Amino acid sequence: MDIDAFVEVHRTDWQRLDALVGRRRLSGPESDELLMLYQRASTHLSMIRSVDPESALSGALSMRLSRARTRFTGARSNFLEDLARFFLLSLPAAFYRIRWLTVVVGAVFLGVAWLHGAWVANSPDVIAAMGTDQELRQYVEEDFVDYYSENPAASFAGAVWTNNAWIALQAVAFGVTGIWAPFILYQNAQGVGMAGGMMAAYDRLDIFFLYILPHGFMELTAIFIAAAAGLRIFWAWVAPGRRTRAASLSEEGRSLITVALGLVLVLLLSGLVEGFITPSALPPWLRIIVGFLVLAAYWAYTVLLGSRAAKAGSTGDLDAVDRGETVRTA
Repeated sequence: MDIDAFVEVHRTDWQRLDALVGRRRLSGPESDELLMLYQRASTHLSMIRSVDPESALSGALSMRLSRARTRFTGARSNFLEDLARFFLLSLPAAFYRIRWLTVVVGAVFLGVAWLHGAWVANSPDVIAAMGTDQELRQYVEEDFVDYYSENPAASFAGAVWTNNAWIALQAVAFGVTGIWAPFILYQNAQGVGMAGGMMAAYDRLDIFFLYILPHGFMELTAIFIAAAAGLRIFWAWVAPGRRTRAASLSEEGRSLITVALGLVLVLLLSGLVEGFITPSALPPWLRIIVGFLVLAAYWAYTVLLGSRAAKAGSTGDLDAVDRGETVRTA
């Protein structure tokens, strides 16, 4: 086949195809013509590939067909639209769905932490088992505070962020086991409570709260959210309702993995507070207010945007195009 002659014969059809693809609106006859030219150009591409499949002409015609196919099958939303949908609908809806479970998880966490703290603060034998008096005084009087400033603020914030984001991702992803989220909660509650109890035993409880609260408001809440999402996924497997167990688990998993993605950003913010605000020379009251405002911003975002997204029918799940259709079962 003479490629040059073939191009000259069919060039007009290809140019017309490009012209129709480039138009903003098409009439009924023009839409029919677009489909006809697409089918014709597909045949031309097959003929060219039978002779020279790796030619520049083959690649160019393939690109023409790709643009035409996008035109009559419908283009996907662009990146900015997807980003706006994620932050204005999917993420707040996912946070909103687990808001009460987050509160319950937080209350249990604080209760466990308080019990451990009271146990340590009021049990001399426990204090003695944790180290010598000199070692403990070194910790409560110097090491506890120095921890937040011994490294450059930026690197410290980055390390805290990645560590906490990894914990949150594990709590959501492994929540289906029903064990991992409670384990993480208990482990962290125990650590926080015993550290607070030790500080209280040496009359340094004010320093403990001063260095915990600015970032802890949001950081601990993020862990509560992650654990709540993981437990919700676990419960979808245990009690699927009218859905099949697989359908229930996949739906909740898709919806609530959105929480894990959102918490990466939330924990970045709390990491910046821990790196730059907690050890700063700002007045104590101002540091605590900054941390509280970050927490208040999260709850305002969740309650205000989340309630609207939920009323609009959003759950945090993927669109029907992305998640596929479900088969109704009896």
